[in-house]
Amino acid sequence: MSTLKDRLTTDMRAALKARDELTTSTLRMALAAVGNAEVAGRAKRELTDDEVLAVLTREAKKRREAAAAFADAGRADQSAKETAEGEVLERYLPKQLSDAELAELVAGALAAGGFSGRGQMGPAMKAAQAAVAGRAEGGRVAGEVRRQLAV
Repeated sequence: MSTLKDRLTTDMRAALKARDELTTSTLRMALAAVGNAEVAGRAKRELTDDEVLAVLTREAKKRREAAAAFADAGRADQSAKETAEGEVLERYLPKQLSDAELAELVAGALAAGGFSGRGQMGPAMKAAQAAVAGRAEGGRVAGEVRRQLAV
């Protein structure tokens, strides 16, 4: 079993014993998503820490989007719940890069690959995503790559 998945399970059990309903339900949901990812495909397999991290990142993004949608619909209570769940998931994700750090990493990746012009957006994104390694959302990375390729 991956160490991140072990940590999620251990923390969920601790939250259950502490009667922390928000953390318990959020971690149960996260572990269910990890379990679904493990059985997706032809055969069940153990996920690596990076794959578990990708699942948690997707779940955190879902929470942010849902919180924004509920807030726009005037459902402040539901929006607050989604935001709180997102904060629980954020504990397990790497610290997000600042805009300056992101720009610096993307510039380095583009220079190393010799990418220039919008026609090379696909390969440039692949190089930039590898350099960022999950420490920034794909949309932010794409925006920065687009901005630097346009210059």
